[in-house]
Amino acid sequence: MKNYENVVIFDHPLIKHKVAILRSKDTDMKTFRELVEEITTLMTYEALKDVPTEKIIVETPLETVEQTVVKDDSVVIVPILRAGLGMVNGVHVLFPTAKVGHIGMYRNEETLEPVVYYCKLPVGIEEKMAIVVDPMLATGGSACDAIDLLKKNGCKKIKLMSILGAPEGVEKVATTHPDVNVYVSTLDRQLNEHGYILPGLGDAGDRLFGTK
Repeated sequence: MKNYENVVIFDHPLIKHKVAILRSKDTDMKTFRELVEEITTLMTYEALKDVPTEKIIVETPLETVEQTVVKDDSVVIVPILRAGLGMVNGVHVLFPTAKVGHIGMYRNEETLEPVVYYCKLPVGIEEKMAIVVDPMLATGGSACDAIDLLKKNGCKKIKLMSILGAPEGVEKVATTHPDVNVYVSTLDRQLNEHGYILPGLGDAGDRLFGTK
């Protein structure tokens, strides 16, 4: 896959370690869910390094000093349902007051294209930084449609964060939305004929919520 200016592929030993456990078919639901949240937190630290900030005056026990803080109510988390819900708490660890929007999609098993069935976004999202979260960036269809919805709602600063990505999906988002920064913890080899990432980790939603 070629290099894109708006794509960041993480190369961190802690993330690699957690992804290795995440992939295993023997990893139970509780551990899987915890790992998804932990990896998300590690990624959020880097992905939101340009979060909006402001200056405040802080009084220490000795004197007053000007400090930089994250601007209040500046970040919105937008999980793509349902697997994206597993990443929300990982972002909330660092941004506990961030509001959460929801975009519901399912994949047509014949065409592999996403179908939107729900969209609920916080008021004023057009003035905030929106971070779209979905553990698996496979074909890129759902991510592109979610970004399209956000743009239609006036959102100007959008980021996408996924744990695993296939080259096909990363390239689709990077080229369709060159103004959106894409963060992927691990780039996998390819998609299979059913649109699943290889080597992957199976269905992230099923493993997060114990369904089939």
